[in-house]
Amino acid sequence: MSTLVQFLLRPTEGPRGVSLVRIAVALIFLTQGILKYIDPNMGVVRFTRIGFPHPYFTAHFVGAFEVLCGLLILLGLWTRLVSIPLLVVITTAIATTKIPELFRANQGFWYMVSDARTDFAMFCCLIFLISVGGGSWSVDARLAKHT
Repeated sequence: MSTLVQFLLRPTEGPRGVSLVRIAVALIFLTQGILKYIDPNMGVVRFTRIGFPHPYFTAHFVGAFEVLCGLLILLGLWTRLVSIPLLVVITTAIATTKIPELFRANQGFWYMVSDARTDFAMFCCLIFLISVGGGSWSVDARLAKHT
Protein backbone atom coordinates (compact mmCIF):
# COMPACT_ATOMS: atom_id res chain seq x y z
CA MET A 1 0.00 0.00 0.00
CA SER A 2 1.40 3.41 -0.92
CA THR A 3 2.41 5.89 1.74
CA LEU A 4 -0.32 8.35 0.67
CA VAL A 5 -3.06 5.72 0.93
CA GLN A 6 -1.70 4.61 4.31
CA PHE A 7 -1.80 8.22 5.53
CA LEU A 8 -5.34 8.79 4.28
CA LEU A 9 -6.69 5.59 5.81
CA ARG A 10 -4.70 5.42 9.06
CA PRO A 11 -6.67 5.60 12.30
CA THR A 12 -7.48 9.06 13.57
CA GLU A 13 -5.57 10.38 16.53
CA GLY A 14 -7.40 13.65 17.04
CA PRO A 15 -9.24 14.57 20.25
CA ARG A 16 -13.03 14.58 20.62
CA GLY A 17 -13.04 18.32 19.95
CA VAL A 18 -12.26 17.60 16.29
CA SER A 19 -15.95 16.72 15.99
CA LEU A 20 -16.79 20.44 16.34
CA VAL A 21 -14.66 21.24 13.30
CA ARG A 22 -16.22 18.32 11.42
CA ILE A 23 -19.74 19.56 12.26
CA ALA A 24 -18.96 23.10 11.06
CA VAL A 25 -17.36 21.91 7.81
CA ALA A 26 -20.10 19.36 7.17
CA LEU A 27 -23.00 21.74 7.74
CA ILE A 28 -21.52 24.44 5.52
CA PHE A 29 -20.86 22.03 2.65
CA LEU A 30 -24.23 20.29 3.11
CA THR A 31 -26.18 23.54 2.98
CA GLN A 32 -24.17 24.94 0.05
CA GLY A 33 -24.62 21.68 -1.87
CA ILE A 34 -28.38 21.69 -1.30
CA LEU A 35 -28.59 25.36 -2.30
CA LYS A 36 -27.02 24.53 -5.66
CA TYR A 37 -30.16 22.46 -6.36
CA ILE A 38 -32.93 24.59 -4.86
CA ASP A 39 -31.71 28.12 -5.66
CA PRO A 40 -30.66 28.74 -9.27
CA ASN A 41 -28.79 31.89 -8.20
CA MET A 42 -26.55 29.75 -5.99
CA GLY A 43 -26.23 27.00 -8.61
CA VAL A 44 -26.70 27.22 -12.36
CA VAL A 45 -26.89 31.04 -12.60
CA ARG A 46 -23.76 31.46 -10.49
CA PHE A 47 -21.82 28.83 -12.46
CA THR A 48 -22.94 30.47 -15.73
CA ARG A 49 -21.81 33.91 -14.49
CA ILE A 50 -18.41 32.54 -13.45
CA GLY A 51 -18.00 30.98 -16.89
CA PHE A 52 -17.95 27.27 -16.14
CA PRO A 53 -18.68 25.08 -19.16
CA HIS A 54 -21.95 23.16 -18.92
CA PRO A 55 -23.13 25.12 -15.87
CA TYR A 56 -26.24 23.00 -15.24
CA PHE A 57 -24.23 19.78 -15.06
CA THR A 58 -21.32 21.38 -13.21
CA ALA A 59 -23.49 23.06 -10.54
CA HIS A 60 -25.40 19.87 -9.83
CA PHE A 61 -22.27 17.71 -9.89
CA VAL A 62 -20.52 19.99 -7.40
CA GLY A 63 -23.70 20.21 -5.31
CA ALA A 64 -24.02 16.42 -5.11
CA PHE A 65 -20.36 16.13 -4.26
CA GLU A 66 -20.67 18.71 -1.47
CA VAL A 67 -23.69 16.94 0.01
CA LEU A 68 -22.10 13.48 -0.12
CA CYS A 69 -18.72 14.57 1.23
CA GLY A 70 -20.42 16.78 3.83
CA LEU A 71 -22.39 13.79 5.12
CA LEU A 72 -19.26 11.64 5.27
CA ILE A 73 -17.40 14.34 7.21
CA LEU A 74 -20.36 14.74 9.57
CA LEU A 75 -20.14 11.02 10.32
CA GLY A 76 -16.37 11.08 10.43
CA LEU A 77 -16.12 8.38 7.78
CA TRP A 78 -13.05 8.55 5.52
CA THR A 79 -12.52 12.06 6.85
CA ARG A 80 -9.03 12.61 5.48
CA LEU A 81 -9.91 11.19 2.09
CA VAL A 82 -13.12 13.19 1.48
CA SER A 83 -11.53 16.40 2.77
CA ILE A 84 -9.17 16.44 -0.21
CA PRO A 85 -11.78 16.90 -2.97
CA LEU A 86 -13.57 19.46 -0.79
CA LEU A 87 -10.26 21.30 -0.52
CA VAL A 88 -10.20 21.38 -4.33
CA VAL A 89 -13.80 22.69 -4.36
CA ILE A 90 -13.09 25.49 -1.88
CA THR A 91 -9.81 26.42 -3.60
CA THR A 92 -11.68 26.65 -6.91
CA ALA A 93 -14.35 28.80 -5.24
CA ILE A 94 -11.70 31.17 -3.91
CA ALA A 95 -9.94 31.36 -7.28
CA THR A 96 -13.12 31.94 -9.31
CA THR A 97 -15.20 34.13 -7.01
CA LYS A 98 -12.93 35.85 -4.50
CA ILE A 99 -9.65 36.58 -6.29
CA PRO A 100 -11.47 38.41 -9.15
CA GLU A 101 -12.85 40.85 -6.55
CA LEU A 102 -9.34 42.26 -6.24
CA PHE A 103 -9.67 43.69 -9.74
CA ARG A 104 -13.26 45.00 -9.67
CA ALA A 105 -13.99 48.70 -9.33
CA ASN A 106 -15.04 49.73 -5.81
CA GLN A 107 -13.92 46.43 -4.29
CA GLY A 108 -10.25 45.56 -3.94
CA PHE A 109 -8.27 43.83 -1.20
CA TRP A 110 -10.29 44.62 1.93
CA TYR A 111 -13.60 43.81 0.26
CA MET A 112 -12.18 40.50 -0.98
CA VAL A 113 -10.72 39.63 2.44
CA SER A 114 -14.08 40.28 4.09
CA ASP A 115 -16.01 38.33 1.48
CA ALA A 116 -13.56 35.38 1.56
CA ARG A 117 -13.52 34.87 5.34
CA THR A 118 -15.78 31.78 5.32
CA ASP A 119 -13.95 30.26 2.36
CA PHE A 120 -10.59 30.83 4.04
CA ALA A 121 -11.88 29.32 7.31
CA MET A 122 -13.16 26.28 5.39
CA PHE A 123 -9.81 25.96 3.63
CA CYS A 124 -7.98 25.95 6.98
CA CYS A 125 -10.47 23.52 8.56
CA LEU A 126 -10.06 21.10 5.67
CA ILE A 127 -6.27 21.23 5.98
CA PHE A 128 -6.75 20.52 9.70
CA LEU A 129 -9.04 17.53 9.02
CA ILE A 130 -6.62 16.12 6.46
CA SER A 131 -3.80 16.31 8.99
CA VAL A 132 -5.58 14.95 12.11
CA GLY A 133 -8.47 12.90 10.75
CA GLY A 134 -11.97 12.68 12.17
CA GLY A 135 -11.14 12.61 15.86
CA SER A 136 -12.02 10.07 18.50
CA TRP A 137 -15.78 10.66 18.08
CA SER A 138 -15.92 9.48 14.48
CA VAL A 139 -16.82 6.40 12.50
CA ASP A 140 -13.16 6.28 11.45
CA ALA A 141 -12.11 5.89 15.11
CA ARG A 142 -14.75 3.23 15.80
CA LEU A 143 -13.70 1.23 12.75
CA ALA A 144 -10.05 1.44 13.84
CA LYS A 145 -10.97 -0.01 17.25
CA HIS A 146 -12.68 -2.99 15.62
CA THR A 147 -9.77 -3.95 13.38
